[in-house]
Amino acid sequence: MALKMSNTSMVSQPVSIRAEISLADAQTCRFIVNAVVHQGGPFFFSDRKQTVGSPLVERLFAIPGVTNVLIAENIVTVCKESSAIWSDMKATIGATIRAQLQSGVPAISAIQPITDATGRSDEVLHTIIQALLDQEINRSIASHGGKISIVNIAQGKLYITMSGGCQGCASSQVTLRQGFEVRVKKVAPEIIEIIDTTDHAAGDKPFYPKDE
Repeated sequence: MALKMSNTSMVSQPVSIRAEISLADAQTCRFIVNAVVHQGGPFFFSDRKQTVGSPLVERLFAIPGVTNVLIAENIVTVCKESSAIWSDMKATIGATIRAQLQSGVPAISAIQPITDATGRSDEVLHTIIQALLDQEINRSIASHGGKISIVNIAQGKLYITMSGGCQGCASSQVTLRQGFEVRVKKVAPEIIEIIDTTDHAAGDKPFYPKDE
């Protein structure tokens, strides 16, 4: 499905990009840009066939070693083959993102549904759900001092922990089940269960009573 968009991708300010290799997965690196790469998302591309009509993603997949790309607002997350080396790739990826933004051409012209869940690994699911947390969920609950973090993903189960204002808050389970869980099922239908590993009794306002 083609998107009708104006050239809002063009930026007049200098483009700054910071690369962060994931601590959870050494094959994943986030490129955090000081401008919106593409509004909305996350938009996930798992192979070259999905990139047709999306100029930035086509160019990223042309870089040797790139296996999948996820774009969410101002963050471009790239996964690589285990044999590839980030030091050989980061500068090229950064230059590609910068050139696309400066061209004025939308980064994504045709969107492939992120719910295409065929054969996605736990590492890919981690990347997708982390993007959802960064761009939507944690921004929303930050106003209450809360945060949700991924602990692990294994066998279709997502283990999370809640901190800040969400730890021990009686409404945290509403946030988890009616907000976060619904959104996770949309972007990652492979997740069959979300397990909260938080010690809510240790929070400032625990809904599990502390032992006296």
